Amino acid sequence: MTTLACIIRPSTPPSRIVPLARAVETAGIEEIWLWEDCFQTGGISAATAILAATDRVRVGIGVMPTPLRNVALTAMEVATVDGMFPGRLVPGIGHGVQSWMAQVGAKAASPLTLMREYSTALRSLLAGERVTTSGRYVSLDDVALDWPPARPVGVPVAATGPKSLRLAGEVGDGVVLEGSVGLAGLPGALERVAEGRAAAGREAEDFPVIQFVSGGTGPDAVTRLRAELTAWGQDVADDERLASYAIWGDAQDFADGVRRFGDAGAGTVAIQPTEDDPDLERLADVLGEARALLGAG
Repeated sequence: MTTLACIIRPSTPPSRIVPLARAVETAGIEEIWLWEDCFQTGGISAATAILAATDRVRVGIGVMPTPLRNVALTAMEVATVDGMFPGRLVPGIGHGVQSWMAQVGAKAASPLTLMREYSTALRSLLAGERVTTSGRYVSLDDVALDWPPARPVGVPVAATGPKSLRLAGEVGDGVVLEGSVGLAGLPGALERVAEGRAAAGREAEDFPVIQFVSGGTGPDAVTRLRAELTAWGQDVADDERLASYAIWGDAQDFADGVRRFGDAGAGTVAIQPTEDDPDLERLADVLGEARALLGAG
């Protein structure tokens, strides 16, 4: 069954994160996904607060921008959180929005090179290995974690373009696909990922696919979704085009929409509310009902 997840956006005020996370867990949803936008809420700090305030829900970070953190620090933080909440953190990484990376003096001339070096080193550190490497962006000299995770921690990689999709297949433990991929673009994106997996000889490995999808409930949901997606440059002039990037309506509508994305190859469909959603708790309740329908059908 395709996993239905709920996204808490980084624009959510910090004081609202824990109450929303509790509402999501109470609704019966299995996963919460976060991501980092400069200069809003931090992924690791928000994830840790959610994990401490809930009992069962898994928390994915989709994703942390690699230029902002030394890879050893990321490994330390991920290992620490996993040690406190085993198996409940999914730490995704990406190359970040280049204009924001430039603002903080961290823009990489070759984001793909950075991702290859970073992902390789991070996975090795989390596996408990002692790492020495000297790359263009990642340099480690005899580094090993004192408290590596007791069990493997998968690190999915965010990707959009053909080259980054292939790289995600090569070096990631899954792929995070932002909403711009859409239902129509999902099969082609997964073909590029499969090319990378084949090149690395990783076809037989489990490979989660996390697809972000805009979603909304209430009488103004279509208006809000169309306005936000249009502002992001998507062609959603009619409902058919909108349905390639968004799901809206009641629980049955969401269950049907999640099945469509699941049939196209998504293992997790993470519903992203609009920036101006007036009732996020209502959305969580509807998603909980949709999850029950998915489990029943």
